[in-house]
Amino acid sequence: MTVRIAIDCMGGDHGLTVTVPAAMRLLSHVPDAHLLLVGREPELRLALSAQGAYDESRVSLLHATEVIAMDESPASALRGRKGSSMRLAIEAVKSGQADACVSAGNTGALMAIARYVLRMLPGIDRPAIASQIPNQLGRTTTMLDLGANVDCEPEHLLQFAIMGSALVTALEGLEQPSVGLLNIGEELIKGNENVRLAAALLRASGLNFRGNVEGNDIYKGAVDVVVCDGFVGNVALKASEGLAQLLSGFIREEYERHIFTRLMAVVSYPVLRRFKARLDHRRYNGAALVGLRGVVVKSHGSADAFAFEFALRRAYDAARNGLLARIEQAMPRHQGTSHSPSSGGDEVVAPVVLPGPEQ
Repeated sequence: MTVRIAIDCMGGDHGLTVTVPAAMRLLSHVPDAHLLLVGREPELRLALSAQGAYDESRVSLLHATEVIAMDESPASALRGRKGSSMRLAIEAVKSGQADACVSAGNTGALMAIARYVLRMLPGIDRPAIASQIPNQLGRTTTMLDLGANVDCEPEHLLQFAIMGSALVTALEGLEQPSVGLLNIGEELIKGNENVRLAAALLRASGLNFRGNVEGNDIYKGAVDVVVCDGFVGNVALKASEGLAQLLSGFIREEYERHIFTRLMAVVSYPVLRRFKARLDHRRYNGAALVGLRGVVVKSHGSADAFAFEFALRRAYDAARNGLLARIEQAMPRHQGTSHSPSSGGDEVVAPVVLPGPEQ
């Protein structure tokens, strides 16, 4: 099976200097990948020529006349950039020319254009941003939503859980991934009304729901999928990134304090190198925009070629392992009698008794 990946080569902070080398590395590592490179063709050909020989039968070029700036408003990008590399890469997925799309460009523009062009899968109201986070078990915890939806209804959190479970199954082969709902405590009475209603929906869904989890459980690997709204998820993610940078800085400062600590750094270099590799955020680059009628992966805008290749691999794995089909099959099975806000139904879920705060 050939997996075709459309790459927005002009997007991100570094554009062609990152996307093309990463694409060539993927091409050499994954024999059944075919790449559609989208960007200004003269610049693409120049960047490709700098990479040396490659299998031209596995690479196609699509000329784009425009580039969406990293600070451009989503509305402006959606209305006025129909010839942009990002838009054309997404449209390649829509037309069937590609099985997945990867971009390091403007996140808001990518979300807006992808939702407009691809539309939503049946039974899903909103797309969510899902990414993988390293945990103490040596594996990863998949977390969503990480910023696409600030305000969420309980039904949205249920949909995120279903999509997150399907994503873990596609990427890691786990047929019944465990799901936790991010909360301020494990007890049933904890959390606001939306979270408690979402917990009731999840308990009735047939998912492998383990109940509420707290922030530290993300890194313990207590569950495979952690569900939350985009506001909480984005704050948790950015706080974690800041803490990792703080700890790395502290370690560096201590080793550079004087000549003896520098000698200790030389002795402990193998340990420090392994430690750095385990915490290297580049290995976890690539967030899937789940819920769309197509596989779209967002790379960090500042990613280097090493990190961007991991985003390409995420898209490749999701497309090859049938992420969209898994989500479509899972939605009716796990939504049960719940009604999405857009359906106009008054019923929320089959009767479930929620404990009140006084209990």
